[in-house]
Amino acid sequence: MHLEFQVETISVPPLPLRMLDYYVRLYRQYNRPVDQFVIFLKRTTAAAAYTDQLITDSVRYRYEVIRLWEQDPTPLLANPALLPLATLAQSDSPNTLLERVAAQLDMIEEREKKRDISACVEVLAGLRFEENIIRQYLREDIMKESVIYQGIIREGIQQGKREEALSLIVRQLTRRIGTVAPEIQAQLQNLTTPQLEELGVALLDFRGISDLTTWLQNNIS
Repeated sequence: MHLEFQVETISVPPLPLRMLDYYVRLYRQYNRPVDQFVIFLKRTTAAAAYTDQLITDSVRYRYEVIRLWEQDPTPLLANPALLPLATLAQSDSPNTLLERVAAQLDMIEEREKKRDISACVEVLAGLRFEENIIRQYLREDIMKESVIYQGIIREGIQQGKREEALSLIVRQLTRRIGTVAPEIQAQLQNLTTPQLEELGVALLDFRGISDLTTWLQNNIS
């Protein structure tokens, strides 16, 4: 089975040709038929999300397309591993659906499992919900402990330019505690990459500017 998750519909080469290429490679390696599914995560009216075949003069090839926003959320809610996908399923009341996902998360007893699934839920929920809505239903204290979430922060800082990472953190701080004064922004400029990574996680607990200034006092020698 080959699962291909898509947010964007633009693909080079076009998605049908790409899927055929994957099929040939997998068939050649494993010498058996391959069931292929393209799962579109974000609602769109683009033709690519409604195309499930490639037809040329000599080739006729099909694969399955799943548009997640059309799917019944019930079976997704019943399986903890699928809760991240449930946030994007069909619903006349998306906020109520997110609340149901949060309720299912709270029922997970194993803490490590709960925090990793929570982080995945937050990432995918961001394709549909504004940040303030997500914050209403998902517990940050659980999510921020996840190695998945921390890995996302580290990867974003390592792969992106440092100034872009710093700009992102300033925007996150502004959302949580209000405008960041120029003198404090100057202190942030002096943070090392590891310190930016630590601040990216720590700021989830901030409730006011005093939390930021205390963190800076404790982490800048």
